[in-house]
Amino acid sequence: MKNGITLFLVAFISLAQAQTKKLPLLIGTYTNSCDSKGIYVYDFDTNTGDFVFKNATDKVFNPSYLALSKDQKIVYSVNENGAESTVSSFQFDAVSGKLTNLNQQKAQGADPCYIINDDTNVIVANYSGGNIAVFGKKSNGSLSAIKQEVQHKGKGVHPRQESAHVHMVYFSPDKKHVLSTDLGTDTVYLYEYHPNSATSVLKLKSTISLQAGSGPRHLTFSKDGKKVYVLQELNGALSVFNFINGKLNAIQETTILAKDFKGNFTGADIHISPDGKFLYASNRGEANTISIFKILKNGQLQPQSVVSTLGKGPRNFVIDPTGRFLLVAHQYSNEVVVFKRNAVSGAITDSGKRLELCSPVCLVFGK
Repeated sequence: MKNGITLFLVAFISLAQAQTKKLPLLIGTYTNSCDSKGIYVYDFDTNTGDFVFKNATDKVFNPSYLALSKDQKIVYSVNENGAESTVSSFQFDAVSGKLTNLNQQKAQGADPCYIINDDTNVIVANYSGGNIAVFGKKSNGSLSAIKQEVQHKGKGVHPRQESAHVHMVYFSPDKKHVLSTDLGTDTVYLYEYHPNSATSVLKLKSTISLQAGSGPRHLTFSKDGKKVYVLQELNGALSVFNFINGKLNAIQETTILAKDFKGNFTGADIHISPDGKFLYASNRGEANTISIFKILKNGQLQPQSVVSTLGKGPRNFVIDPTGRFLLVAHQYSNEVVVFKRNAVSGAITDSGKRLELCSPVCLVFGK
């Protein structure tokens, strides 16, 4: 009898825990195209795919990309506004979802579109400025003055490549390097990372040239840190590199385009499932799709399927930490669409869940 009661209690507690598994979800938006307050905070239920609104900022301009600090207490945001662009820091209360503005700094370049941070620095990719800006952190997590600015130079063969366009900065898993994609110069830059330097945090180590007119946009690392996957915006290519001792060596190139697709497109975002078995990449324009690839044992990619995102402008998407759901932020149809994800096949299917929101373009899960 005791064993039966014990098993019942264990099952009841496990069920209760499963039903209350919620994570904070921060959403960055564009505020100049429709009615948006800026950054929104929701609780996301990783068992049901449901959203519960928690809080929002009060008129923060174009926070189009966000990053959480490691301790989850600070949110960093770009404020995309041409030559007047800034970078902001906010104190974050995960319980209430409240964001309290700490400070802003000039972005030191036009139209910042990506932001990362560690315990020491905040690093920003300025798209139109074609440069990288490095800011230090003050003791309360707010932004210090600029520590370093790294200017890229060059152009490409595509009409959009009239100058350098830094689209991403990304830490290597060991934090010894920072990689940067430049859409304007068809180049991936590899920098040595010296976090405690006062003025030379980033030191150029090497560059990798991609196909002319390809426009590298976003990249990600394999779970073991030995492969790098680079998505190109302008030609839809997806390149695979070995990453050994801080060096990139190309081993494969495939595409996110469906075989029968004809029309305009722009590759957007790329992520790997938490178990490291599948890679997903989004495509905008007339495509509006997610391409799914199985990651083989040698790190190369095997195409699985191309699925409609059921909206317009899938600029950013995220896979929840449990791997159960894939959420797509649609810039132009003003909604987040939630897909169920099959952990065995990697396939995604419509959950029926939607969150209507003005121009959502960045999704970040907290812990």
